[in-house]
Amino acid sequence: MYYVLYKDVVNEWRWTLYAANHFKVANSGEGYINKADCERAISLVKGSGLAIVHER
Repeated sequence: MYYVLYKDVVNEWRWTLYAANHFKVANSGEGYINKADCERAISLVKGSGLAIVHER
């Protein structure tokens, strides 16, 4: 798996997570003005491996 960090059409930072087969798995869902904020969001996703999953 790997992340791609990029600027969107309104010049905000976003990320997309890809699986090993290069299919999109997740994305940021919002743009960030500061690159550091976008990188922090990636860190939060990376660290959420123990998060509880709720079914609805």
